[in-house]
Amino acid sequence: MNEQNNPIEELQEQVAEPEGDLVIEEVEKREPVRDDLGRSYATGKRKDAIARVWIKPGKGKITVNKKDFTNYFVRPVLRMIILQPFKLFDAENQFDVFATVRGGGLSGQAGALRHGISTALQYYEPDYRPALKSSGFLTRDSRVVERKKYGKRKARRSFQFSKR
Repeated sequence: MNEQNNPIEELQEQVAEPEGDLVIEEVEKREPVRDDLGRSYATGKRKDAIARVWIKPGKGKITVNKKDFTNYFVRPVLRMIILQPFKLFDAENQFDVFATVRGGGLSGQAGALRHGISTALQYYEPDYRPALKSSGFLTRDSRVVERKKYGKRKARRSFQFSKR
């Protein structure tokens, strides 16, 4: 009679005593994406706003539409939103940012700028990616204004009802 091992026992033996060295696949390391001038470029979006962002090593100067960002974004909350990716790494005065923003309002533009800065930082230094991703800065906030429907005053608001 042929003595054959149970397939489950064979698998248990293989798992218990692996043959040769174990090969662990290494995750492919990301390379920095920079142009000839040492800048990284990214696009950020939020609502209807689009921000084109270039970052490079510098003294922390942020220029938005050829203006200083403190003059463009007057409200402190918007400035705080923009600086969040830098505060994550204590790199507030290490990168110069040049950005152009279009569309939407100031709040949407600030969110688009934060998204663009985060993505550009990730391209410049790939080691920043896990912290930026876990903080939610690389996720595009896809919420947009709902369209107006016919028969309604706004997207959902109805006209005022009058009994008489």
